Amino acid sequence: MTKKIEKMNVLVVEDERHMRTLFRNVLFALGVHDVAEASDGQSALQELKAFTPDLVLCDLRMSPMGGLEFIRQVRAHPENPNRFVPVILVTAHADLDSVANARDAGVNEFMAKPISALALEKRIRRVLEDQRPFVNADDFVGPDRRRSKKAAFGGNERRETPPTIIEPEAP
Repeated sequence: MTKKIEKMNVLVVEDERHMRTLFRNVLFALGVHDVAEASDGQSALQELKAFTPDLVLCDLRMSPMGGLEFIRQVRAHPENPNRFVPVILVTAHADLDSVANARDAGVNEFMAKPISALALEKRIRRVLEDQRPFVNADDFVGPDRRRSKKAAFGGNERRETPPTIIEPEAP
């Protein structure tokens, strides 16, 4: 069973105070239970020590630690209790390279600014309803990057060691 938006705790990682306030207001309007905020990836890692989110909304470009490095650090450590938290990367830099880099860092969804309440709600629902299994490979940890539901591959494996598929617990 998927978690309802109304029962969620969300961490907003955004360097612009105005955008953090906008996210907070939209999330509360959607019925989100609790919202924590951080102004960059470094402060978000600290926030995760005291706050357990069901979802993270994260900006791409922040200083001193940007969104991609934050996501990589969250995903990289097997003992991290927040390793499988869904992440929606929200950015004004929605070029193909940014989308590919975000996907490769382990985000669940990508969203371009400016945002609307409806668009944000759709992305959150997609994350909640389409929970892809996590892949733990040598060079990638995150949700399975394949969105299509194809039959299992029947040929020779490309990798010497196949990745481990981890099913995260439902939030």
